[in-house]
Amino acid sequence: MARKFFGTDGVRGTANKYPMTAEMALRIGAAAGRYFRNDGSNGHRVVIGKDTRLSGYMFENALTAGLTSTGMNVLLLGPVPTPAVGMLTTSMRADLGIMISASHNPAQDNGIKFFGPDGFKLSDDAESEIERLLEGEVEPAQATNIGRAKRIDDGRFRYAERIKATFPHGMRLDGLKVVIDCAHGAGYKVAPEVLWELGATVIPVGTDPNGYNINENCGSTSPRTAAEAIVTHGADVGISLDGDADRVMILDENGQVADGDQIMGLFATRWAEQDRLRGGTLVATVMSNLGLERHLDERGLTLKRTAVGDRYVVEAMRAGGFNLGGEQSGHIVMTDYATTGDGLLAGLQFLSAMVETGRPASELSRVFETVPQLLQNVRFEEGADPLAQAPVKAAIAEAEATLNGQGRLLIRKSGTEPLIRVMAECTDDGLLAQVVDGIVAEVAAASSVNG
Repeated sequence: MARKFFGTDGVRGTANKYPMTAEMALRIGAAAGRYFRNDGSNGHRVVIGKDTRLSGYMFENALTAGLTSTGMNVLLLGPVPTPAVGMLTTSMRADLGIMISASHNPAQDNGIKFFGPDGFKLSDDAESEIERLLEGEVEPAQATNIGRAKRIDDGRFRYAERIKATFPHGMRLDGLKVVIDCAHGAGYKVAPEVLWELGATVIPVGTDPNGYNINENCGSTSPRTAAEAIVTHGADVGISLDGDADRVMILDENGQVADGDQIMGLFATRWAEQDRLRGGTLVATVMSNLGLERHLDERGLTLKRTAVGDRYVVEAMRAGGFNLGGEQSGHIVMTDYATTGDGLLAGLQFLSAMVETGRPASELSRVFETVPQLLQNVRFEEGADPLAQAPVKAAIAEAEATLNGQGRLLIRKSGTEPLIRVMAECTDDGLLAQVVDGIVAEVAAASSVNG
C-alpha cells in the first residue's frame, strides 16, 4: 500500500507541524510497540537515541509514552550517532531501535528512524505494517503490563569502544592533526574523544550544540567551516559529519572536499587489492558519478546502482552478499563493521589509509576524474506534484533528446524534504547547464502555480 508517513528514511518533517507532532510521535510509538510486542510478554525492549535538536526532548518523551503504553521497555541513550543505535539495538538484545533525528536537515525539522532487532533499518513491509496499525486503534497493555523506561548512561562509551575496535590493531594517529566537524550534532562528544584516544591532535569544530544550531553553517553539507579550520591550523585532514553522524565528507590538507563517491572509490580499490571486497562489487545509488563507475570498470570491479536512500543500498548489499556501499552524499556502509552508514567509522578508515600509505589526504581523496555533474534542488509546496505537469514533462523529454547519449539525466523527488532534485552529467559543461537550467525553470514555474 502507499505510505502516508514513512519516506526513504523514516518519518520526517517540521517539528510541531503534522505529522511531526508530539501526539503523532506517541501514536507512532504505540503502533511500533504493538507491532513488536506481538506475543504479550513483558520482556521486549526498544532503545532510543537522538541528536541535539531542541525538539528531541519532546519526541523522546512522546515515543516513550507510546511504547510503554503497549508494554515495551524503553532504554534511553540520549544524544548518540545513528549508527550507535543500530549497534546497541543488537548489543542490548532489543526488538527495536529508534533514532530521533532529521540528519542533515535544519534544526526546526526532526524525524524518527527505525532499526530492527538485527540492527538494520526496517524494511518497507515492516514500516507499512506500522502505518496500518497507526491508522487504526492500538490496544494498550493492561495496567499491570505497562513497560518501564531506563536511562542508559554509557551508550556513547560503548559505541566509542566498538568504533575503535575497527581501527587496525596497534596503529596510532600520532603526528596527524585532524579537524573534526561534528555539525553541533549527535557526534559532538564521541567523535573528538575517539580521535584523541587514538593519538591524533584534534581540532574540534561544531561541538557546542544549543538545540538550534545543528548543521548551521557547518557539517558535511556545509564544509567551509572545517576547510577554514584546516587552513588556519595547518591540519593534515578534516572529517566533516552531519547532524546524526551517519554521513561524512573528507577534506584534504588544502581544505578541498572529497564526497562519498571519492571515499567509496578509495575503499573499493584498497579492499579489492587486499582481497576484501566481496563479489568485486561496490553498491551505490543512481546519483553516484559516472567517473566512479568508469574507475571501477577499468579495474575489473562492478558498480551496482540502487534507488536513492542508504536503506536501499544496504538491502542490495545484503541480498548480494556485498560488504561495501554508500551514497555520494557521504553515507558509507561497511557491513563488516556496522549495519548502517557511519561517518566516524569511514573517517577512521580513511585515516588508516593515510597512516599505512604515508600519502597525504590530497592524493588519497582524488581517486578518479569526475564527469561534470550538476545538481539543483527546487522546493515545492507539500502535496503538489510538479513532475506531473505537462510543461515539466516536455522539458525533461527535450533535455533527454539534447543529451542523446552524451550524458545522464536524473529527476526525482527527495524522500526526506519537499524538493525536486534535478541532476545531469555531461562532459560538455555548457550543455550540462543548459539542460539542467531548462528543467529547473519549468519545475519552479509549476511549483509556483501549484503553490
